[in-house]
Amino acid sequence: MSTENDSGEGSRNSFETRTSCPLCHEELVIKWNGDEIPYFGEVMYISTTCSNCSFRFTDTMILTQKEPVRFEMMVEGLEDLNARVIRSTSGTIRIPDLGIDVEPGSVSESYVTNIEGILERVRSVVVTATEWVKDEPEAYERGLELQKMLEEAIQGELPLKVIIEDPLGNSAIISEKATSRTLSEEEAANLHSGMVVFDVDSSELEVDSSDKIQPIGNEYK
Repeated sequence: MSTENDSGEGSRNSFETRTSCPLCHEELVIKWNGDEIPYFGEVMYISTTCSNCSFRFTDTMILTQKEPVRFEMMVEGLEDLNARVIRSTSGTIRIPDLGIDVEPGSVSESYVTNIEGILERVRSVVVTATEWVKDEPEAYERGLELQKMLEEAIQGELPLKVIIEDPLGNSAIISEKATSRTLSEEEAANLHSGMVVFDVDSSELEVDSSDKIQPIGNEYK
C-alpha cells in the first residue's frame, strides 16, 4: 500500500493511500479526510470507490476514543432531534421503545447525522419491510404501527430512547443529554452484524441480504 499526501492547505489532515480492490484487484485509491468536531474531538473520514467494478466503502474513525462504548440519550422534544450522531460501520443502533435494532452488515456504510436523521433512516427501512409482509396480517399491522410511532417521534411528539453501541469505539451521540459508558468484554463480544430487527413475536421477517429483519424481544430498556 502506498501513501500520497494532498498538496495545499489542509494536507496535514487529508491524504490518499493506494491498494488493490478486494473484488477485481485493480488499483484502489482510498481517501482519508480529517475533521475536528467541536466539543468532541478529531475524526477521520475514509472513503473509496473502485472505478473498475464500483466496489464502494466508507467509514468513520474517532481518533480520541477506542474502547468499546455505549451511548444513550432520551429524546424528548424537537431540540433533542438535532443531537449529532456518528455511526461507524461497526455501530449498532437500538431504539428499545420501538423494539428496533439496526446492526451493521457486510456492506454497511458509516455516516454522520443527527437523531432525526437516524429516525428517518429507520422509518425508510420499516416502510420497505412492511411492504414485504403484506401477506402476514400481524407483522403488517406492526409495521404500520411502527411507521406511525416513528413519524410522531420525528415530530417531537413521542419520547423515546436512542442507544448506539460500538465494539471498536468509533460511534457516538454528541449531546449534553447523552450518557456513555465502556462496554464490558462480554457485551462487546455479543454485538452482532447484518440485522435490522422488529419486535414481532409471531412473524418470521427474514431476507437474504446484508440486512436481515427478524423478531426480537425488548431486551434493552
